[in-house]
Amino acid sequence: MPTTVAIVEDNPDLRESLAQVVKKTAGLEFLGGFADGGAALARLPALSPQVVIMDIQLPGMSGIDCTRLLKIKLPATQVLMLTVFEDSDLVFKALAAGASGYLLKRSSRSEIVEAIEQVRDGGAPMTGEIARKVVESFHAPSPSRHPGLEELTPSEEQVLGLLAKGYVTKEIADQLSVSFHTVRFHLKNIYGKLHVRSRTEALLKYLE
Repeated sequence: MPTTVAIVEDNPDLRESLAQVVKKTAGLEFLGGFADGGAALARLPALSPQVVIMDIQLPGMSGIDCTRLLKIKLPATQVLMLTVFEDSDLVFKALAAGASGYLLKRSSRSEIVEAIEQVRDGGAPMTGEIARKVVESFHAPSPSRHPGLEELTPSEEQVLGLLAKGYVTKEIADQLSVSFHTVRFHLKNIYGKLHVRSRTEALLKYLE
């Protein structure tokens, strides 16, 4: 079954460009494009896309607010934020609103397709720049760690640490000289111990 994708972007040229990327990629199905958050919230619940590409800066309602409201109606839908901004405050707000990934608008076609596939599979795609900003924004560790973090094995902590630096599964496997499936196994254990369901949630627990 193809992965269904919708786009919320006020720039008509960019919206059409993104739509063409989806339409021309095998395994993806384009469900519709919307110019603002109001139109998206009115139509998307009925379409129930698996992935929504959401611009952060929309007219009227911001993409962050739209994401927050959309996730209430469609909790299983994965939202991929697309923006020109590299502000870590916006990253946190987007993640807190329920976004699962974050890409800059200058990302290439292949990077956008890869991000859609990652977020569909439970990943948390971010540019390395954004991931570094997320980490750097924490000035001091919290005095009390999430209890689940104490249960992680050294290997699981390594995986989570690399995830926090913006590495994707294959890159983590390369860094640790283990297989892709071993990393996926570690991630599954991490989710269970932290009582989360996605990489984004795990990352937020790690960085609290």
